[in-house]
Amino acid sequence: MNRRIAVVSVGRSDYGLYYPLLRAIEAEPQLELHLIVGGAHLSGVHGNTIEEIRKDGIPISETVHMVLGSDDSAAVSISMGVGIINFTTAFRKIQPDVIVLLGDRFEMLSAAVAALPLKIPVAHLHGGEITHGAMDDSIRHAITKLSHLHFVAAAPYGARVIQLGEDRNRVFVSGATVVDGVLAEPIIPKSQLEKELEVELDDSILVTYHPVTLSSEKTESQIDSVLNALSGYGGNLLFTYPNADMGNAIIIERIRKFAEQRQRTHVFVNLGHLKYHALLRYVTAMVGNSSSGIMEASIFKTPVVNIGDRQSGRLRTANVIDVPEESSAIARGIERAISPEFRAELAGMSNPYGNGDASKKIVEVLKNVPLNPNLLRKKFFDLPVAPDSLEKGS
Repeated sequence: MNRRIAVVSVGRSDYGLYYPLLRAIEAEPQLELHLIVGGAHLSGVHGNTIEEIRKDGIPISETVHMVLGSDDSAAVSISMGVGIINFTTAFRKIQPDVIVLLGDRFEMLSAAVAALPLKIPVAHLHGGEITHGAMDDSIRHAITKLSHLHFVAAAPYGARVIQLGEDRNRVFVSGATVVDGVLAEPIIPKSQLEKELEVELDDSILVTYHPVTLSSEKTESQIDSVLNALSGYGGNLLFTYPNADMGNAIIIERIRKFAEQRQRTHVFVNLGHLKYHALLRYVTAMVGNSSSGIMEASIFKTPVVNIGDRQSGRLRTANVIDVPEESSAIARGIERAISPEFRAELAGMSNPYGNGDASKKIVEVLKNVPLNPNLLRKKFFDLPVAPDSLEKGS
């Protein structure tokens, strides 16, 4: 009997990372893919990205509604509760053998919590990473503790998962599935992309800026600093929408107003992973605080101005220029990123996230791991730390 693998996707960001794995599961005769789609995928504000999945021809087994109309902290907490209820219903219908979750979204935490009392094993992708500037950090580590199999993007992340008390025999350094996708996906010619998007890509900057959830009260001033720095750039600015996090409405409002007042400025609600990756290939630089600037951009050797501490803690490559959330520092970072000298320095750069076989490695484990009570019975893996080395009362 085929193993039923339920994969949870809650937004455009995880879908682009998942895509190669979804195709690999579909192609494996011993596995049966059940894609559960929820969160921002079902939101008109964020582009109804469920249509991208349907366009790709990947069957959707269940949809899970959970995102409310507001983007404040209370709405996120309520959405998490609604998500637990609706993911439970979806899991009971599908009866999966394993549930696959990715990353650090609050919607993914709802799915992990729902799976726990149902006694369904959880396989977690991209654990062990750190993002100091976001509540995603806590969510990611919480999902790690609720998971039974761990597929990490690089060895240092695997070490951190073990440091969290996970058995090293459950941790697999698979690499990042997005590398599989980028290396395998068709290359959209520059002229075709320019025609489809109705923009010129020479001297263009891609801007992807998300709310910094641990300092959401500063969102307005933070996005204003970014826009002030970008206002002095003479080329095309290509904005993508932020994630569905607390404060995203402020960012959307600001970039829309900025675009109305500045020529050569374009705002895209949802590009899809193929066009987004194509832009990373052709733009002069990327500016923002997205994980795609840390991970995907390294594949293309695209210069990145990474703003603030939202991505602090993640592995860096030489293309990333870290700057504080100050207009002058961002502007200096852009000036350096677009210089021919800086791009020339990146010629020999390699990415640390694998060589394109992550999906194959994950599928092999999903296909062969024993599905017995021992998989659910986790023990805390103690590291050699002497209790008397800790100060009393600390």
